[in-house]
Amino acid sequence: MKKSLGIRKCLFPAAGYGTRFLPATKAMPKEMLPIVNKPLIQYGVEEALEAGMTQIGFIVGRGKRAIADHFDNNYELEHQIKGTSKEKYLDDIRNVMDSCDFVFMRQREMLGLGHAILTGEPMIGTEPFAVILADDLCAAPTEEDDMKALGQLAALYQRYQCSIIAIEEVPMEDTASYGIISGEEIADGIYQVRDMVEKPNPEDAPTNMAIIGRYILTPEIFDYLRKTKPGANGEIQITDALRALAQDRQVLAVKFKGRRFDCGSVEGFIEATNYYYENSYKSK
Repeated sequence: MKKSLGIRKCLFPAAGYGTRFLPATKAMPKEMLPIVNKPLIQYGVEEALEAGMTQIGFIVGRGKRAIADHFDNNYELEHQIKGTSKEKYLDDIRNVMDSCDFVFMRQREMLGLGHAILTGEPMIGTEPFAVILADDLCAAPTEEDDMKALGQLAALYQRYQCSIIAIEEVPMEDTASYGIISGEEIADGIYQVRDMVEKPNPEDAPTNMAIIGRYILTPEIFDYLRKTKPGANGEIQITDALRALAQDRQVLAVKFKGRRFDCGSVEGFIEATNYYYENSYKSK
């Protein structure tokens, strides 16, 4: 595990239905869909752990019990494979379980990402914290440089001490699927955010710089979320709260180094599976 970068807590909003993967997600959480032999949610938790975060909060809804079971002991299974060659396949998840503390909070209504993050306030308190959306699977830039997106943001937080979001450029025709930022570049790949728009049509988008599912947030965000009215799709959008925060305080957007896979789509899920099979699993 890497040395702590000063942020201890990470939230995982995981209450969504995963309708784009029906019927697979009818009984299984979308976060438990496997990329090769490891579920999406575990990749995210490992990324948080690499960034020094050991207090993990899951915002869940009905039908998500499998997530809690995954990060718990399975005595029957472990007894059956103890001492066999198959036991090594549990090494990664055991390391995560031994290194992290887990808290599960229920989001009783699906009122948007902003509402999910607000649901996590009792766990976070008054500390800066991270947010990972497991749908966005982020690979390290190279095998030699294994600092993934969240670790890059956490390192920048030590310098700037403000809310920081990860961004990447997307085709202009895809802006309606993302929160889009605009601002001034203050360092290589680092932008002072001036405005954010949630899912604008291409003709209305100020840029093609899209927010992806990695955030470092200061605790002031909870006050802004409480004041945020429902926006796109009638949901409380974290983009709207961050836009208001950026009017009062510094908010940065960073083009992270590495590769993102949109595993909320079937195409991205298949692309990620092929990538991790070729670059990780196959080489073992």
